Amino acid sequence: MELSGPSRSPTEKTAIKSQLSFNQDLSEVPEEISSEWRFSIPRRYIVAIMAFFGFCNVYALRVNLSVAIVAMTSNYSHIENGTVSFRQDYPWSPEVQGLVLSSFFYGYIVTQIPGGWLATRIGGKKLFGIGVGVTAVVTLLTPALASANLYLLVLGRVLEGLFEGVTYPSIHAVWSRWAPPLERSRLATIAFSGSYFGTVISLPLSGMLAQYVGWPYIFYLFGVLALIWCLLWWYIVAETPQGDRRITDAELEYIRSSIGPSANHIKVNVDPPWKRFLTSLPVWAIMIAHFSENWGFYTLLTELPTFMKDVLKFDLKDAGLLAALPYLVMGIVVQAGGFLADWLRSQGHLTTTQVRKLCNCGAFVCQTLFLLAAAHSTTPTAVVASLTVAVGFGGFAWAGFSVNHLDIAPQFASILMGLSNTVATLPGMVSPLLTGHLVQDKTPEEWQAVFYIAGGVYLAGAVFYGLFASGERQKWADIPDSYALCRDDQSHASTEDMPYGTGSCE
Repeated sequence: MELSGPSRSPTEKTAIKSQLSFNQDLSEVPEEISSEWRFSIPRRYIVAIMAFFGFCNVYALRVNLSVAIVAMTSNYSHIENGTVSFRQDYPWSPEVQGLVLSSFFYGYIVTQIPGGWLATRIGGKKLFGIGVGVTAVVTLLTPALASANLYLLVLGRVLEGLFEGVTYPSIHAVWSRWAPPLERSRLATIAFSGSYFGTVISLPLSGMLAQYVGWPYIFYLFGVLALIWCLLWWYIVAETPQGDRRITDAELEYIRSSIGPSANHIKVNVDPPWKRFLTSLPVWAIMIAHFSENWGFYTLLTELPTFMKDVLKFDLKDAGLLAALPYLVMGIVVQAGGFLADWLRSQGHLTTTQVRKLCNCGAFVCQTLFLLAAAHSTTPTAVVASLTVAVGFGGFAWAGFSVNHLDIAPQFASILMGLSNTVATLPGMVSPLLTGHLVQDKTPEEWQAVFYIAGGVYLAGAVFYGLFASGERQKWADIPDSYALCRDDQSHASTEDMPYGTGSCE
C-alpha cells in the first residue's frame, strides 16, 4: 500500500492508522499537509461540553411545564365592556394537573432499555441527537396541543418522555468510544452536570417568561434553543474519534490505544448477555445506588419548595429561589467529583473499585447525616444549609455509580445505563405519592418522616454498593478484539464506521 502523496486526506490517514497495531511505529505515516484550523481543546472535551449543553436542554424541556402549568391554570383579570372578570386558560383540577405532569415519566421509563440497545446499533451520537430533537419539536407544539385537547397534551408529554428516555443510555454509548479509562469520570460528569444547571436556569427563566410575555413562550424559547443545539451537535460531534476530521493524530492514537479498536471504530453488535446482567451483583449495585440517589433527588426536587413554604414559612418566591440553590451546588460538585475520581485513579494508590466505592458510599453516608440534621434543625438557616450540603454531596456519588457501567462492561454500558435508569425512574413516580400520603397536616414531624425515609434509602444504597460494587471489567464482558472484529459466525461486527472501508477478516 502506498502511504505517501500530498493528495491523501486526513480522514484517509486515520483509516490507515486504524489498521496498524498499537505497538507499530507510526513514523511511516506522513503528516498530512493541511491548513485546516483545529480546536485547541481536545476533541473528547468538545464532545463533553456539547453533551453538557445537551443535558441542559434535556432538563429544560422536561421541567418547563412545571412552571408553565401554574400560569396556564391561574386566574387572571379580563376587562370586557368595562366589566372586570377573572378567567383561567385551562380550569384543570389538581388531579388533572397531576396527570399532565406525571405523563412524562410513563413514556420516559419505557425507552431506557430499548434506548441502550438501540445506541449499540445506530450509534450514541445519532440517538442522543434524535432524542433531544424530537422532544424539542413536541415542545414547540405543546401550546397547540393544549389548545386542541387535553389528551393530545398528555400524549405529547408521553412522547417527550419516550424520546428523552434514550438520552442517558445513548450518551454512555458515546463515552464507550470517546472516553479513555482514566478520564471516564470527568468526561461523563461534565456531561451529566448539565442536567442540574439546566434545572437551575430553566425554572426561574420560565417564571419570567410566563410573567412578562406569556406562558406559550416558555415552550417556544426552549424548543428553539434545543433545535439550535441539535444542529450544532450534528455538525461538531462525530460518532467515533476516527470519524472526527478535526482530531489530532496524538489524541486519536491516545484514545485508540487506551480503549482499543473494537470500542473505537467498529460497530460490535454482539448479543447482550441479559441473564448475566440480571445475575451480576456489580450490576445490581449500580442499579440500587442509582435508585437511592434518585429517591432523594426527586423527593427534594418536587417537595422542597412546599416544605420551605409550609414549615419554614418562606413565601413562594423565596422558596423557589432557595430550592434551586442545592441543585446549583450539586451541578458544581458533580464536575468536581469527576475530576477527583480520575485524579485518585491516576495516582495509582487506589484501584478503580476503591475510588467508585469511596465516592459513592462516602456521598450517601454524608447525605444521610445531613438529611437527619435538616430534620432536627430548629432555624431556617440551618435547615437550608443542611439540605444544600445533603443534595450537593450527591454530586460525588455520580463519580461512582453513574460511570461504573463503563468500568464493568464498556461495550454494554449504554444498555446497563438503560437498566439502571429504568429502576432509578421509579422514585420519580413513587416518592411524591408517598410524601403526599405522609404529609397530611404539613407539620414538621410529618416532614421529618420524609427525611428519615430518604436517609434510610441512601444508607441502604451505601451498604449494598460498598459490599458488591466493582470497578473491574467483568468476565462476561471480556470479549477479545479478535471476536469483535472477525468472528462473523457469532457477532455482527461491521467496518462501516471506517471511512474507507478497508480491512477484512477473510
